[in-house]
Amino acid sequence: MARYIGPVCKLCRREAAKLFLKGDRCYSDKCSFEKRPYPPGQHGQNRVKFSEYGLRLREKQKLRRVYGVLEAQFRRCFAHADAQKGVTGENLLFLLERRLDNVVYRMGFASTRREARQLVLHGHVQVNRKRVGVPSMPVKPGDVVSIREKSREIARIKDALGTVERRQVGSWLDVDRAAFAGTVKTLPTREDIGFDIKEQFIVEFYSR
Repeated sequence: MARYIGPVCKLCRREAAKLFLKGDRCYSDKCSFEKRPYPPGQHGQNRVKFSEYGLRLREKQKLRRVYGVLEAQFRRCFAHADAQKGVTGENLLFLLERRLDNVVYRMGFASTRREARQLVLHGHVQVNRKRVGVPSMPVKPGDVVSIREKSREIARIKDALGTVERRQVGSWLDVDRAAFAGTVKTLPTREDIGFDIKEQFIVEFYSR
């Protein structure tokens, strides 16, 4: 399965925004973006003026990197969003937000979406008491996402739950930390996304 294995701190610097890809490190004074808030590379500190195309490309790359989705999968997700009724940009955000790995992260069972993806792939996560190994599976209202009983002693899961206050859970989720489970109450709204993104730029990028 294809995945990005390079240094993730460079992604934050490239997009000129904290994407919170390193968990607790992003909240500490070790954060690379706080130390060097400019793009990586020998010309990173030079002033850069983006073209109209460049602005839309950067917005697309930022959203893709936040959710840890590669280009081909992101394009399929956009096509799905475009085929739905409603505003395409918001549909895209909602599809990404409903991914199982993102829900595991939002509920606090993992400190990053990458870690949440790994938990799902390794079979530590259940949906409605059935083990699921597909990180991209969309959840729906009424679904109960939980950690398998045999996996609840994993130190990284406990550590993530201990620092969940730092991350936005979202009003569309109801989490019972003691039971290592959470319920999807409703579909997410635009306010639940929790980070600055110009989704219309992404629509314009793929519509050019």
